[in-house]
Amino acid sequence: MKQAGQAAAIGVDAVADVRHPTPYFAGLYARSCGEKYGLNSEEFAAILEEVSRQYLPPGAPIDEVAQLHQSLRLEELALARACAKGCETAWECFLNRYRQKLYDAAGAIAKEESAARELADSLYTELFGTRQSADGQRISKLASYTGRGSLEGWLRTVLAQNYVNRYRSQRRLVSFDDQIQTGQYQESAEAPADARLEAAVDAALVELSAEARLILASYYLDGRTLAEIARMLGVHESTISRRVEKITASLRKRIVRGLRERGMDARAAEESLEADVRDLTLDVRARLQEKKG
Repeated sequence: MKQAGQAAAIGVDAVADVRHPTPYFAGLYARSCGEKYGLNSEEFAAILEEVSRQYLPPGAPIDEVAQLHQSLRLEELALARACAKGCETAWECFLNRYRQKLYDAAGAIAKEESAARELADSLYTELFGTRQSADGQRISKLASYTGRGSLEGWLRTVLAQNYVNRYRSQRRLVSFDDQIQTGQYQESAEAPADARLEAAVDAALVELSAEARLILASYYLDGRTLAEIARMLGVHESTISRRVEKITASLRKRIVRGLRERGMDARAAEESLEADVRDLTLDVRARLQEKKG
């Protein structure tokens, strides 16, 4: 492979060499449209080096480095990083390309229009970067995009995670206020009958990805159909059906494993879950509601 052969200067540890205008690097830079977005060749090379270090071990073979680079969504990577840098041209392009898609995705997630608009707008603030680090650099969430998947898919995932975080925060506040108003809040809550089940459920849910928690919460808590969830995530309905079954089966196994690690014998662990993870109505529902979004 000719390009792989030209990748000798793009080794994971070759920070200096990667910045030389070899035909290989020049081709990658041209594909990225980095110059149009306001990234010079050195900045783009540093981004490639960063991504390489993140996904490849030190001293990775040249062919593996080249394969990684060729698999990246280079133009979307350059656009995202130029936006994070604060380039106005890049940000205008980003808004034209993704603003409506983000509003549509937020609407599918939050359902209610005003809540969806607020969710999308709050994400724009994080993407644009209104805060600064100690050394004066703008802090933009777009700086964490690596180009491994589409920028649109990455944005949907971030949006879903923000929704989960917001839902969890609001639920905790509402729940606390309700307890105070009804006189049910106590300084020392009564311990559950077997804290091992609660701990095992918590540990299992933490291991799930944000998207997996979103799917479970949407399906079992919100009562959304497979078709609705599929539209929200931009995939086919059959894909969501398979994912629901896979996630619930995996979650059940993780909870059983967690119970056994906490000293419960195999039979007792199985009986705790009965036949299906969905039978854990109180435990799983409560924790998915806390982790949703």
